[in-house]
Amino acid sequence: MTKKSAKKNYFFNVSYQVLTLITPLIAAPYLARVLQPDGVGRISFAESIVSYFSLVAVMGIGIYGQREISYVQDSLEKRSEVFWNTKMMGFCTSGLVIIIYLVFTLSQKENASIYLILTLNLIANFFDITWFFQGMEDFAKTVTRNAIFKVIQVVCVFSFVKRKEDILIYVLNMGLTVALGNISLWAYLPRYITWIPLSKLRPFKDFKVMWSLFIPTIAMQIYTVLDKTMIGIITDNSYENGYYEQALKISKMLLSLVTALGTVMVPRIGYLFNKGYKEDIKRYMYRGYKFVWFLGIPLCFGVIMSSANFVPWFLGAGYDKVIPLLQILSLLILAIGINNVTGIQYLIPTKKQNIFTMTVIIGAVTNFCLNMVLIYFFKSIGAAIASVTAESVIAVVQLIIVRRELSPVQVLKEGIHYFIAGIIMVFVLIPITKFLTPSIFHSIVIALSGAIVYLGILLLEKDEFLISNIKMIWNKLLKR
Repeated sequence: MTKKSAKKNYFFNVSYQVLTLITPLIAAPYLARVLQPDGVGRISFAESIVSYFSLVAVMGIGIYGQREISYVQDSLEKRSEVFWNTKMMGFCTSGLVIIIYLVFTLSQKENASIYLILTLNLIANFFDITWFFQGMEDFAKTVTRNAIFKVIQVVCVFSFVKRKEDILIYVLNMGLTVALGNISLWAYLPRYITWIPLSKLRPFKDFKVMWSLFIPTIAMQIYTVLDKTMIGIITDNSYENGYYEQALKISKMLLSLVTALGTVMVPRIGYLFNKGYKEDIKRYMYRGYKFVWFLGIPLCFGVIMSSANFVPWFLGAGYDKVIPLLQILSLLILAIGINNVTGIQYLIPTKKQNIFTMTVIIGAVTNFCLNMVLIYFFKSIGAAIASVTAESVIAVVQLIIVRRELSPVQVLKEGIHYFIAGIIMVFVLIPITKFLTPSIFHSIVIALSGAIVYLGILLLEKDEFLISNIKMIWNKLLKR
Protein backbone atom coordinates (compact mmCIF):
# COMPACT_ATOMS: atom_id res chain seq x y z
CA MET A 1 0.00 0.00 0.00
CA THR A 2 1.32 3.45 -0.88
CA LYS A 3 2.29 5.42 2.24
CA LYS A 4 0.35 8.61 2.86
CA SER A 5 2.26 11.87 3.15
CA ALA A 6 2.51 13.00 6.78
CA LYS A 7 2.62 16.62 5.58
CA LYS A 8 -0.50 16.12 3.48
CA ASN A 9 -2.29 14.43 6.38
CA TYR A 10 -1.24 17.27 8.64
CA PHE A 11 -2.59 19.75 6.10
CA PHE A 12 -5.95 17.96 6.10
CA ASN A 13 -6.02 17.75 9.88
CA VAL A 14 -4.99 21.37 10.39
CA SER A 15 -7.52 22.49 7.78
CA TYR A 16 -10.21 20.83 9.86
CA GLN A 17 -8.80 22.26 13.09
CA VAL A 18 -8.84 25.72 11.52
CA LEU A 19 -12.48 25.12 10.59
CA THR A 20 -13.25 24.04 14.15
CA LEU A 21 -11.47 27.19 15.27
CA ILE A 22 -13.39 29.48 12.92
CA THR A 23 -16.87 28.03 13.43
CA PRO A 24 -16.93 28.54 17.22
CA LEU A 25 -15.44 32.01 16.69
CA ILE A 26 -18.49 32.69 14.54
CA ALA A 27 -21.06 31.01 16.79
CA ALA A 28 -19.62 31.53 20.30
CA PRO A 29 -20.30 35.29 20.58
CA TYR A 30 -23.87 34.71 19.42
CA LEU A 31 -24.45 31.81 21.82
CA ALA A 32 -22.81 33.64 24.72
CA ARG A 33 -25.34 36.42 24.34
CA VAL A 34 -28.37 34.22 23.62
CA LEU A 35 -27.85 31.46 26.20
CA GLN A 36 -26.17 33.70 28.83
CA PRO A 37 -23.49 32.42 31.27
CA ASP A 38 -25.94 30.30 33.28
CA GLY A 39 -27.30 28.61 30.12
CA VAL A 40 -23.78 27.82 28.93
CA GLY A 41 -23.01 26.56 32.45
CA ARG A 42 -26.04 24.23 32.53
CA ILE A 43 -25.01 22.63 29.26
CA SER A 44 -21.37 22.39 30.35
CA PHE A 45 -22.28 20.60 33.60
CA ALA A 46 -24.68 18.17 31.87
CA GLU A 47 -22.09 17.37 29.18
CA SER A 48 -19.50 16.68 31.86
CA ILE A 49 -21.81 14.04 33.37
CA VAL A 50 -22.54 12.44 29.99
CA SER A 51 -18.79 12.36 29.30
CA TYR A 52 -18.34 9.77 32.04
CA PHE A 53 -20.80 7.45 30.29
CA SER A 54 -19.06 8.11 26.97
CA LEU A 55 -15.77 7.23 28.61
CA VAL A 56 -17.02 3.77 29.58
CA ALA A 57 -18.69 3.32 26.19
CA VAL A 58 -15.47 3.81 24.20
CA MET A 59 -13.25 2.16 26.86
CA GLY A 60 -9.94 2.83 25.13
CA ILE A 61 -11.24 1.26 21.92
CA GLY A 62 -10.44 4.30 19.77
CA ILE A 63 -6.79 4.48 20.86
CA TYR A 64 -6.41 0.69 20.60
CA GLY A 65 -8.09 0.49 17.20
CA GLN A 66 -6.05 3.30 15.67
CA ARG A 67 -2.80 1.76 16.92
CA GLU A 68 -3.61 -1.80 15.82
CA ILE A 69 -4.82 -0.70 12.38
CA SER A 70 -1.57 1.25 11.90
CA TYR A 71 0.39 -1.99 12.45
CA VAL A 72 -1.50 -3.96 9.76
CA GLN A 73 -2.64 -1.22 7.35
CA ASP A 74 -0.87 -2.96 4.43
CA SER A 75 -2.93 -6.17 4.74
CA LEU A 76 -6.61 -6.23 3.71
CA GLU A 77 -7.42 -9.39 5.67
CA LYS A 78 -5.57 -8.39 8.84
CA ARG A 79 -6.96 -4.86 9.00
CA SER A 80 -10.45 -6.24 8.32
CA GLU A 81 -10.08 -8.65 11.21
CA VAL A 82 -8.82 -5.90 13.52
CA PHE A 83 -11.68 -3.62 12.48
CA TRP A 84 -14.47 -6.12 13.11
CA ASN A 85 -12.97 -7.38 16.37
CA THR A 86 -12.58 -3.82 17.64
CA LYS A 87 -15.96 -2.56 16.44
CA MET A 88 -17.88 -5.55 17.81
CA MET A 89 -16.32 -4.86 21.18
CA GLY A 90 -17.39 -1.23 20.77
CA PHE A 91 -20.96 -2.24 19.91
CA CYS A 92 -21.18 -4.27 23.11
CA THR A 93 -19.82 -1.59 25.45
CA SER A 94 -21.67 1.33 23.80
CA GLY A 95 -24.96 -0.55 23.64
CA LEU A 96 -24.80 -1.49 27.32
CA VAL A 97 -23.88 2.06 28.35
CA ILE A 98 -26.77 3.56 26.35
CA ILE A 99 -29.24 1.34 28.23
CA ILE A 100 -27.74 2.30 31.62
CA TYR A 101 -27.71 5.98 30.67
CA LEU A 102 -31.38 5.96 29.66
CA VAL A 103 -32.21 4.57 33.11
CA PHE A 104 -30.11 7.38 34.60
CA THR A 105 -32.00 10.07 32.67
CA LEU A 106 -35.32 8.82 34.12
CA SER A 107 -34.02 9.55 37.62
CA GLN A 108 -33.14 13.16 36.84
CA LYS A 109 -35.49 15.92 37.88
CA GLU A 110 -33.35 18.95 36.98
CA ASN A 111 -32.28 19.36 33.34
CA ALA A 112 -33.85 15.96 32.50
CA SER A 113 -34.61 17.03 28.92
CA ILE A 114 -31.01 18.07 28.32
CA TYR A 115 -29.73 14.73 29.62
CA LEU A 116 -32.17 12.81 27.42
CA ILE A 117 -31.16 14.67 24.25
CA LEU A 118 -27.49 14.11 25.11
CA THR A 119 -28.14 10.40 24.50
CA LEU A 120 -27.15 11.36 20.95
CA ASN A 121 -23.55 11.71 22.17
CA LEU A 122 -23.57 8.04 23.12
CA ILE A 123 -25.21 7.06 19.84
CA ALA A 124 -22.39 8.94 18.08
CA ASN A 125 -19.90 6.77 20.00
CA PHE A 126 -21.82 3.64 18.97
CA PHE A 127 -21.21 4.37 15.27
CA ASP A 128 -17.79 6.04 15.55
CA ILE A 129 -15.13 4.56 13.24
CA THR A 130 -12.89 7.63 12.97
CA TRP A 131 -10.11 5.60 14.59
CA PHE A 132 -10.04 3.23 11.59
CA PHE A 133 -9.32 5.95 9.03
CA GLN A 134 -6.76 7.54 11.36
CA GLY A 135 -5.00 4.17 11.66
CA MET A 136 -4.99 3.94 7.87
CA GLU A 137 -3.45 7.43 7.74
CA ASP A 138 -6.34 8.53 5.54
CA PHE A 139 -7.41 11.81 7.11
CA ALA A 140 -9.08 13.24 4.00
CA LYS A 141 -12.22 11.15 4.57
CA THR A 142 -12.79 12.10 8.21
CA VAL A 143 -11.77 15.72 7.76
CA THR A 144 -14.01 16.33 4.74
CA ARG A 145 -17.05 14.68 6.29
CA ASN A 146 -16.56 16.33 9.69
CA ALA A 147 -16.12 19.73 8.01
CA ILE A 148 -19.43 19.37 6.18
CA PHE A 149 -21.34 18.56 9.36
CA LYS A 150 -19.50 21.29 11.28
CA VAL A 151 -20.78 23.87 8.80
CA ILE A 152 -24.30 22.42 9.02
CA GLN A 153 -24.05 22.65 12.80
CA VAL A 154 -23.23 26.37 12.73
CA VAL A 155 -25.92 27.16 10.15
CA CYS A 156 -28.50 25.44 12.35
CA VAL A 157 -27.37 27.44 15.41
CA PHE A 158 -28.08 30.75 13.69
CA SER A 159 -31.28 29.44 12.09
CA PHE A 160 -32.98 27.86 15.09
CA VAL A 161 -31.39 29.12 18.34
CA LYS A 162 -32.98 32.54 18.83
CA ARG A 163 -33.77 32.79 22.55
CA LYS A 164 -32.45 31.56 25.87
CA GLU A 165 -35.38 29.11 25.91
CA ASP A 166 -33.99 27.42 22.77
CA ILE A 167 -31.33 25.66 24.82
CA LEU A 168 -32.80 22.22 23.99
CA ILE A 169 -32.71 23.00 20.26
CA TYR A 170 -29.03 23.88 20.61
CA VAL A 171 -28.22 20.63 22.45
CA LEU A 172 -30.19 18.61 19.87
CA ASN A 173 -28.34 20.28 17.00
CA MET A 174 -24.91 19.61 18.51
CA GLY A 175 -25.60 15.95 19.25
CA LEU A 176 -27.45 15.14 16.03
CA THR A 177 -24.82 16.57 13.67
CA VAL A 178 -22.01 14.65 15.40
CA ALA A 179 -24.00 11.39 15.32
CA LEU A 180 -24.91 11.80 11.63
CA GLY A 181 -21.29 12.65 10.80
CA ASN A 182 -20.08 9.41 12.40
CA ILE A 183 -22.77 7.32 10.70
CA SER A 184 -21.92 8.78 7.29
CA LEU A 185 -18.33 7.50 7.46
CA TRP A 186 -19.60 3.92 7.14
CA ALA A 187 -20.26 4.54 3.44
CA TYR A 188 -16.48 4.50 2.80
CA LEU A 189 -15.78 1.19 4.57
CA PRO A 190 -16.35 -1.26 1.69
CA ARG A 191 -13.30 0.20 -0.09
CA TYR A 192 -11.02 -0.65 2.84
CA ILE A 193 -12.21 -3.84 4.48
CA THR A 194 -13.85 -7.14 3.71
CA TRP A 195 -16.27 -9.24 5.73
CA ILE A 196 -14.69 -11.71 8.13
CA PRO A 197 -16.69 -14.82 9.10
CA LEU A 198 -17.97 -14.67 12.67
CA SER A 199 -16.18 -17.92 13.44
CA LYS A 200 -12.82 -16.17 12.92
CA LEU A 201 -13.59 -13.14 15.08
CA ARG A 202 -12.40 -12.80 18.67
CA PRO A 203 -13.65 -9.39 19.84
CA PHE A 204 -12.63 -9.93 23.46
CA LYS A 205 -9.18 -11.45 22.87
CA ASP A 206 -7.36 -8.16 23.50
CA PHE A 207 -9.63 -7.02 26.32
CA LYS A 208 -6.66 -6.65 28.69
CA VAL A 209 -4.87 -4.38 26.22
CA MET A 210 -7.98 -2.27 25.77
CA TRP A 211 -8.36 -2.11 29.53
CA SER A 212 -4.77 -0.92 29.90
CA LEU A 213 -5.58 1.90 27.47
CA PHE A 214 -8.90 2.56 29.22
CA ILE A 215 -7.25 3.32 32.56
CA PRO A 216 -5.35 6.40 31.30
CA THR A 217 -8.48 7.69 29.58
CA ILE A 218 -10.27 7.48 32.93
CA ALA A 219 -7.48 9.43 34.56
CA MET A 220 -7.40 11.97 31.72
CA GLN A 221 -11.12 12.52 32.23
CA ILE A 222 -10.40 13.50 35.84
CA TYR A 223 -8.55 16.63 34.83
CA THR A 224 -10.40 17.43 31.60
CA VAL A 225 -14.05 16.97 32.55
CA LEU A 226 -14.15 16.56 36.32
CA ASP A 227 -13.12 20.21 36.61
CA LYS A 228 -16.55 21.24 35.36
CA THR A 229 -18.34 18.72 37.56
CA MET A 230 -16.45 19.85 40.66
CA ILE A 231 -17.03 23.53 39.90
CA GLY A 232 -20.76 22.80 39.65
CA ILE A 233 -20.86 20.77 42.87
CA ILE A 234 -18.52 22.85 45.04
CA THR A 235 -19.67 26.31 43.96
CA ASP A 236 -23.30 25.39 43.13
CA ASN A 237 -23.05 28.24 40.64
CA SER A 238 -23.81 27.69 36.94
CA TYR A 239 -22.24 31.07 36.12
CA GLU A 240 -18.80 29.84 37.29
CA ASN A 241 -19.14 26.85 34.97
CA GLY A 242 -20.19 29.19 32.18
CA TYR A 243 -17.08 31.34 32.59
CA TYR A 244 -14.82 28.29 32.79
CA GLU A 245 -16.46 26.64 29.77
CA GLN A 246 -15.94 29.69 27.56
CA ALA A 247 -12.29 30.14 28.57
CA LEU A 248 -11.53 26.43 28.21
CA LYS A 249 -13.25 26.28 24.83
CA ILE A 250 -11.15 29.13 23.42
CA SER A 251 -7.86 27.75 24.77
CA LYS A 252 -8.68 24.23 23.51
CA MET A 253 -9.50 25.61 20.04
CA LEU A 254 -6.00 27.07 19.82
CA LEU A 255 -4.49 23.95 21.39
CA SER A 256 -6.03 21.84 18.61
CA LEU A 257 -3.71 23.54 16.10
CA VAL A 258 -0.73 22.28 18.10
CA THR A 259 -2.02 18.75 18.78
CA ALA A 260 -3.26 18.23 15.20
CA LEU A 261 0.17 16.89 14.29
CA GLY A 262 -0.16 14.27 17.03
CA THR A 263 -3.28 12.79 15.43
CA VAL A 264 -1.35 12.40 12.19
CA MET A 265 1.83 11.02 13.75
CA VAL A 266 0.34 8.25 15.93
CA PRO A 267 -0.31 5.83 13.03
CA ARG A 268 2.98 6.83 11.38
CA ILE A 269 4.98 6.07 14.55
CA GLY A 270 3.04 2.84 15.01
CA TYR A 271 3.94 1.80 11.47
CA LEU A 272 7.64 2.65 11.97
CA PHE A 273 7.70 0.88 15.35
CA ASN A 274 6.26 -2.28 13.79
CA LYS A 275 9.03 -2.12 11.15
CA GLY A 276 11.76 -1.53 13.76
CA TYR A 277 12.86 1.93 12.52
CA LYS A 278 13.92 3.37 15.89
CA GLU A 279 16.09 6.20 14.58
CA ASP A 280 13.30 7.42 12.33
CA ILE A 281 10.97 7.47 15.32
CA LYS A 282 13.43 9.54 17.34
CA ARG A 283 13.81 12.00 14.47
CA TYR A 284 10.05 12.41 14.22
CA MET A 285 9.77 12.94 17.98
CA TYR A 286 12.28 15.81 18.15
CA ARG A 287 10.57 17.31 15.13
CA GLY A 288 7.30 17.08 17.04
CA TYR A 289 8.71 18.89 20.08
CA LYS A 290 10.14 21.60 17.83
CA PHE A 291 6.71 22.06 16.25
CA VAL A 292 5.05 22.45 19.68
CA TRP A 293 7.53 25.14 20.72
CA PHE A 294 7.36 26.88 17.33
CA LEU A 295 3.56 27.21 17.30
CA GLY A 296 2.68 26.88 20.99
CA ILE A 297 4.82 29.71 22.38
CA PRO A 298 3.38 32.54 20.23
CA LEU A 299 -0.16 31.20 20.72
CA CYS A 300 0.27 31.01 24.50
CA PHE A 301 1.94 34.42 24.88
CA GLY A 302 -0.43 35.95 22.33
CA VAL A 303 -3.53 34.84 24.26
CA ILE A 304 -2.11 36.24 27.51
CA MET A 305 -1.49 39.62 25.89
CA SER A 306 -4.72 39.88 23.88
CA SER A 307 -7.37 38.44 26.26
CA ALA A 308 -8.32 41.79 27.81
CA ASN A 309 -8.97 43.22 24.33
CA PHE A 310 -10.55 40.09 22.85
CA VAL A 311 -13.04 38.84 25.48
CA PRO A 312 -15.23 41.98 25.92
CA TRP A 313 -16.24 42.28 22.26
CA PHE A 314 -16.18 38.55 21.55
CA LEU A 315 -18.37 37.30 24.41
CA GLY A 316 -20.13 40.52 25.37
CA ALA A 317 -21.10 41.92 28.76
CA GLY A 318 -21.00 39.72 31.86
CA TYR A 319 -17.95 37.63 30.90
CA ASP A 320 -15.15 39.69 32.48
CA LYS A 321 -14.00 36.72 34.56
CA VAL A 322 -13.15 34.85 31.37
CA ILE A 323 -10.15 37.18 30.87
CA PRO A 324 -7.98 35.87 33.79
CA LEU A 325 -9.27 32.34 33.20
CA LEU A 326 -8.20 32.44 29.57
CA GLN A 327 -4.78 33.85 30.47
CA ILE A 328 -4.17 30.98 32.90
CA LEU A 329 -5.59 28.26 30.65
CA SER A 330 -3.49 29.45 27.70
CA LEU A 331 -0.56 27.72 29.41
CA LEU A 332 -2.28 24.43 28.57
CA ILE A 333 -1.22 24.98 24.96
CA LEU A 334 2.41 24.32 25.92
CA ALA A 335 1.84 21.79 28.71
CA ILE A 336 -0.57 19.57 26.77
CA GLY A 337 1.40 20.11 23.56
CA ILE A 338 4.55 18.64 25.10
CA ASN A 339 2.89 15.71 26.85
CA ASN A 340 0.91 15.00 23.68
CA VAL A 341 4.19 14.38 21.84
CA THR A 342 5.68 12.23 24.60
CA GLY A 343 2.54 10.38 25.64
CA ILE A 344 0.20 10.08 22.68
CA GLN A 345 2.75 10.17 19.84
CA TYR A 346 5.47 8.06 21.47
CA LEU A 347 4.38 5.97 24.45
CA ILE A 348 1.08 4.71 23.01
CA PRO A 349 2.23 3.58 19.52
CA THR A 350 5.41 2.01 20.95
CA LYS A 351 3.34 -0.13 23.37
CA LYS A 352 4.48 1.70 26.49
CA GLN A 353 0.92 2.43 27.57
CA ASN A 354 1.64 1.31 31.14
CA ILE A 355 4.10 4.19 31.54
CA PHE A 356 1.59 6.53 29.95
CA THR A 357 -1.08 5.29 32.38
CA MET A 358 1.13 5.90 35.40
CA THR A 359 1.96 9.47 34.39
CA VAL A 360 -1.65 10.33 33.63
CA ILE A 361 -2.76 8.95 37.00
CA ILE A 362 -0.15 11.12 38.72
CA GLY A 363 -1.59 14.14 36.89
CA ALA A 364 -5.17 13.14 37.72
CA VAL A 365 -4.42 12.79 41.44
CA THR A 366 -2.62 16.14 41.38
CA ASN A 367 -5.56 17.79 39.65
CA PHE A 368 -8.20 16.27 41.93
CA CYS A 369 -6.38 17.24 45.13
CA LEU A 370 -5.74 20.79 43.94
CA ASN A 371 -9.35 21.12 42.76
CA MET A 372 -10.68 20.20 46.21
CA VAL A 373 -8.78 23.10 47.74
CA LEU A 374 -8.49 25.70 44.99
CA ILE A 375 -12.08 25.57 43.70
CA TYR A 376 -13.36 26.07 47.25
CA PHE A 377 -11.30 29.24 47.69
CA PHE A 378 -10.97 30.58 44.12
CA LYS A 379 -13.85 28.88 42.25
CA SER A 380 -13.24 28.60 38.48
CA ILE A 381 -9.85 30.33 38.78
CA GLY A 382 -8.77 27.55 41.13
CA ALA A 383 -9.84 24.90 38.61
CA ALA A 384 -7.80 26.61 35.90
CA ILE A 385 -4.67 26.68 38.08
CA ALA A 386 -5.19 23.01 38.97
CA SER A 387 -5.51 21.98 35.31
CA VAL A 388 -2.36 23.78 34.22
CA THR A 389 -0.41 22.36 37.16
CA ALA A 390 -1.58 18.80 36.47
CA GLU A 391 -0.71 18.93 32.77
CA SER A 392 2.71 20.43 33.57
CA VAL A 393 3.39 17.64 36.08
CA ILE A 394 2.52 15.02 33.44
CA ALA A 395 4.82 16.67 30.87
CA VAL A 396 7.77 16.77 33.28
CA VAL A 397 7.30 13.22 34.60
CA GLN A 398 7.00 11.76 31.10
CA LEU A 399 10.19 13.48 29.93
CA ILE A 400 12.06 12.19 32.97
CA ILE A 401 10.88 8.62 32.36
CA VAL A 402 11.80 8.53 28.64
CA ARG A 403 15.12 10.37 29.16
CA ARG A 404 17.14 7.36 27.90
CA GLU A 405 15.32 7.33 24.57
CA LEU A 406 14.51 11.04 24.22
CA SER A 407 16.82 13.57 25.89
CA PRO A 408 14.91 16.16 28.00
CA VAL A 409 17.83 18.56 27.50
CA GLN A 410 17.47 18.21 23.74
CA VAL A 411 13.72 18.76 24.02
CA LEU A 412 14.30 22.02 25.92
CA LYS A 413 17.03 23.11 23.49
CA GLU A 414 14.55 22.77 20.64
CA GLY A 415 12.49 25.56 22.21
CA ILE A 416 15.03 28.10 23.54
CA HIS A 417 15.12 30.47 20.56
CA TYR A 418 11.33 30.24 20.16
CA PHE A 419 10.98 31.29 23.78
CA ILE A 420 13.34 34.24 23.21
CA ALA A 421 11.31 35.31 20.15
CA GLY A 422 8.13 34.99 22.21
CA ILE A 423 9.49 37.19 25.03
CA ILE A 424 10.50 39.89 22.54
CA MET A 425 7.01 39.67 21.06
CA VAL A 426 5.47 40.24 24.52
CA PHE A 427 7.59 43.35 25.16
CA VAL A 428 6.55 44.79 21.81
CA LEU A 429 2.86 44.06 22.50
CA ILE A 430 2.78 45.61 26.01
CA PRO A 431 2.65 49.26 24.84
CA ILE A 432 0.42 48.37 21.89
CA THR A 433 -2.26 46.69 24.05
CA LYS A 434 -2.31 49.62 26.51
CA PHE A 435 -3.48 52.07 23.86
CA LEU A 436 -6.01 49.86 22.07
CA THR A 437 -9.64 49.46 23.14
CA PRO A 438 -11.63 46.19 22.85
CA SER A 439 -12.76 45.73 19.24
CA ILE A 440 -12.42 43.26 16.39
CA PHE A 441 -10.08 45.58 14.49
CA HIS A 442 -7.79 46.17 17.47
CA SER A 443 -7.63 42.45 18.29
CA ILE A 444 -6.56 41.79 14.70
CA VAL A 445 -3.91 44.52 15.03
CA ILE A 446 -2.55 42.85 18.18
CA ALA A 447 -2.51 39.41 16.55
CA LEU A 448 -0.81 40.61 13.36
CA SER A 449 1.73 42.71 15.29
CA GLY A 450 2.65 39.73 17.44
CA ALA A 451 2.94 37.40 14.45
CA ILE A 452 5.12 39.83 12.47
CA VAL A 453 7.50 40.37 15.40
CA TYR A 454 7.72 36.66 16.25
CA LEU A 455 8.29 35.44 12.69
CA GLY A 456 10.63 38.36 12.00
CA ILE A 457 12.85 37.38 14.94
CA LEU A 458 12.93 33.75 13.77
CA LEU A 459 13.91 34.83 10.25
CA LEU A 460 16.74 36.95 11.70
CA GLU A 461 17.84 33.89 13.68
CA LYS A 462 17.62 31.86 10.45
CA ASP A 463 15.39 29.27 12.11
CA GLU A 464 15.75 26.05 10.11
CA PHE A 465 12.23 24.81 10.91
CA LEU A 466 10.53 27.99 9.66
CA ILE A 467 12.76 28.50 6.62
CA SER A 468 12.50 24.87 5.44
CA ASN A 469 8.70 25.02 5.59
CA ILE A 470 8.61 28.36 3.76
CA LYS A 471 10.80 26.86 1.01
CA MET A 472 8.56 23.78 0.82
CA ILE A 473 5.41 25.91 0.43
CA TRP A 474 7.12 28.19 -2.10
CA ASN A 475 8.33 25.26 -4.22
CA LYS A 476 4.83 23.76 -4.28
CA LEU A 477 3.37 27.08 -5.39
CA LEU A 478 5.93 27.35 -8.20
CA LYS A 479 5.10 23.83 -9.42
CA ARG A 480 1.47 24.82 -9.73
